[in-house]
Amino acid sequence: MDDQLHAYLMQTRGTNKTWVARLEKYAADNQVPIMEPLAVDFLMQLIRIKKPKRILEIGTAIGYSALQMVEAYENTSIVTIERDEIRYKEAINNINELNKQNQITVLFGDALNLSEQVKAMGPFDLLFIDAAKGQYQHFFDMYTKFLTDDALIVSDNVLFKGLVFDESTDNKRLKKIAAKVRQYNDWLVDHPSYKTTIVPIGDGVAISVKEKDKSEES
Repeated sequence: MDDQLHAYLMQTRGTNKTWVARLEKYAADNQVPIMEPLAVDFLMQLIRIKKPKRILEIGTAIGYSALQMVEAYENTSIVTIERDEIRYKEAINNINELNKQNQITVLFGDALNLSEQVKAMGPFDLLFIDAAKGQYQHFFDMYTKFLTDDALIVSDNVLFKGLVFDESTDNKRLKKIAAKVRQYNDWLVDHPSYKTTIVPIGDGVAISVKEKDKSEES
C-alpha cells in the first residue's frame, strides 16, 4: 500500500476511544509490537461478521488486540497467551482497568507448551496468530485441532514489512525472519485442508478457512 493510499484510509478511521489512543501511544513509545491500525480495524470487522463465541489468541502483548476484539463483539470470550512476563502483567492491568477480565483470560507461558490447558477451554470459533513469526506453522498445526469446523484462522504480519517479497534489507535478522514468514505463507496457501487469502493491509493479514468435505457438498 503506497503512502498516499495509507494516509487516506487512516483518515477514514474516525476518532478512537481514549483507551485505544493510550495503548497505541504506549506501544509506540515503548516499541511494543501491536497490530497496525488498519489491520486491527479489518480484524474487528471480521469479528463483527463472524460473531465468534470463543476466540483464541496467540500473542497477547499488552492486551491491545484482545480488547479490540471484545470491543468489536461484546458477547465473545477470549483466551490469549503471552510468554513475556512484563507484557503479561501489563495486559492484565489494561484488561482489569477496562473491566474486561470476565471476557478475556490471559495465560502466561509459551504457547508451544500450553496446548492441553487450551484444549480444555475450547472449542474456538476464531484463532488469531500474532506471536513469534518462526513458530507460526507450529501454532497453526497445534491449535487448529481445537477449532470448530467453520472457524476462521487469522495470521498477522504475513508480509513482514514487505520483506517477504523485497529482500533489499542488509539486516540479517530481518532477512531470516522474512524467510520464515515466506515459508509459512507458501505452506499455508498450499495447505490441503484450508483455503487462504492474504490481504495487503497493515503488515499483511492471512485469512484461512477449513476446506469443506466434497461429500458434504454433493
